[in-house]
Amino acid sequence: MAIAQYFGTGRRKTSVARVRLVPGDGKIIINNKDVDDYFNRLGHQKQVREPLETVDMASRFDVIVKVEGGGTTGQAGAVSLGIARALLKTDESLRPVLKREDLLTRDPRMKEREKYGLRKARKAPQWSKR
Repeated sequence: MAIAQYFGTGRRKTSVARVRLVPGDGKIIINNKDVDDYFNRLGHQKQVREPLETVDMASRFDVIVKVEGGGTTGQAGAVSLGIARALLKTDESLRPVLKREDLLTRDPRMKEREKYGLRKARKAPQWSKR
């Protein structure tokens, strides 16, 4: 007998999170660490738990995540989006609730590329008229 698993992918900046929801008691494991050990900022921990708490399913599923790339803020955003997308696969009727809380929106902001002749994306070398 196969256990029901639900998958979701989340991205933010350069971070990619592959999320798997399995029936359980609410543990969140990120890269083989507990969420509280992986993200040491409370804001990031709250952001990761937000989709589950919004739909009152925090104690119904264990969340297993593999996340790579980017920094901690980008990774937390990617995990949150991945969890929200996986929850949609469990029950499509959750869409209005998740959408109202803005948990299904992929944040499109990326780091702007560096242009030639400049020091960074927009910072130019100091210019002197004379």
